[in-house]
Amino acid sequence: MEASLGGKWPELLTEIAPGVKRATIMFNPDSAPYARSYYLPSFEAAARSFKVAPIMAPVHSEAEIETVITSLGSEPGGGLVVMPDTFVESRRAHTILLAARNNVPTVYPDSVWARDGGLLSYGPNRADIIRRSAAYVDRILRGAEPAELPVQAPTKYVLVLNLKTAKALGLAVPLQLQQRADEVIE
Repeated sequence: MEASLGGKWPELLTEIAPGVKRATIMFNPDSAPYARSYYLPSFEAAARSFKVAPIMAPVHSEAEIETVITSLGSEPGGGLVVMPDTFVESRRAHTILLAARNNVPTVYPDSVWARDGGLLSYGPNRADIIRRSAAYVDRILRGAEPAELPVQAPTKYVLVLNLKTAKALGLAVPLQLQQRADEVIE
């Protein structure tokens, strides 16, 4: 996890959907208690810098997820950011379907979301994290004290665009964004 991602997500949202005026960040405070202190400050600052109203949407049920997404789609200018959260992750297919059905441009935290039909995802490269963890395991097995090892933040991130979803939402994805993407789904 990296707190600065909270600021990157609204940037990508406004880049892929320039008409966004309200950016809602959705999470379950029970399964993601870190959300308010970890991601929200950078999310709110970035949203305001793009002249977008930041909105926090804590959800505890599928019905609340549906209410958030439906209300965003009921007026033009709504966009959604889905935060890394096991509760919301377990409702991935439903969330992607609702965003598409309600014409809500959405940024997701992991590439699997875009591969499953979500518009855009940006998050840490999990394969790189796993690969880098082997060096930590090696150091521990050689006698290093785990408490003395430095915490390492992700160093590689993955941007995945789903052009099929963008087309269905009526979005023209900027060529520059397509070129920056690690993966483009057509």
